Amino acid sequence: MLPFFSPDRDPGPDFAVLARNAGLLAAAPAGPVDHLGVTHATTVVAFRIAGGVVMAGDRRATAGHLISHRDMEKVYPADRYSGVAIAGAAGPAMEMVRLFQLQLEHYEKVEGRSLSLEGKANQLAGMVRGHLPMAMQGLAVVPLFAGYDLARAQGRLFQYDVTGGRYEETNYAATGSGSIFASTVVKLGYREDLSADDAVDLALSALFQAADEDSATGGPDPVRGIYPIVATIDASGFTRVDDAHVAARFEAMLPTLSAATGAPAPSVGKGSR
Repeated sequence: MLPFFSPDRDPGPDFAVLARNAGLLAAAPAGPVDHLGVTHATTVVAFRIAGGVVMAGDRRATAGHLISHRDMEKVYPADRYSGVAIAGAAGPAMEMVRLFQLQLEHYEKVEGRSLSLEGKANQLAGMVRGHLPMAMQGLAVVPLFAGYDLARAQGRLFQYDVTGGRYEETNYAATGSGSIFASTVVKLGYREDLSADDAVDLALSALFQAADEDSATGGPDPVRGIYPIVATIDASGFTRVDDAHVAARFEAMLPTLSAATGAPAPSVGKGSR
């Protein structure tokens, strides 16, 4: 049976308020959290290209000094024309993504139209701000949001802090434990006229270099056939780049990466997961 609310508690098209008023959102823990067993996602990047945006994330999740997962998903479609990438405490981050997806779908069904990209970014900011009590206990979630703005016919991207602060970035953004290394690579290699393959190469290079310096970030793993998630968002919508194409682009980059590190270029075969 559907819940009923008094006029002063009517959630309207806001699914997050509906879930909160119905008592479906878990309360923050009352005491301190044992961080050793908490799984954390790490490095994600996003940058604008001609006609849209590219989002990418490594696959490693850590619990303390242990690798808890090697093939975690960190880049998700929020709706057809936007995506969200997560860093921070993995469990709350994935729950936030699911709730955000439901919020956008709920709004579209109630209002008969999709929320503007600016509105989506503001909605996610409110969700991050509502998570602040858990963030203060060490379970922070710091996402990236990007999408194709149909009204402006261009890609846009947004970065957040744990208090729900929302900041639109001009060309690129990164978050997570390896973000300082990934963002430096993107900054040095970024051009507005990047081709699709060049954009994949830049994302792979950024995450490779972040993994080389940050133990919590996982680089491409040819042995297991695990590669970073790369997605594009443009006028045709959210599209995840095929893993086989990502693997091929990484193999083509090996001579350049090896020359930069002073190591001989290894031969890469097809890995299996």
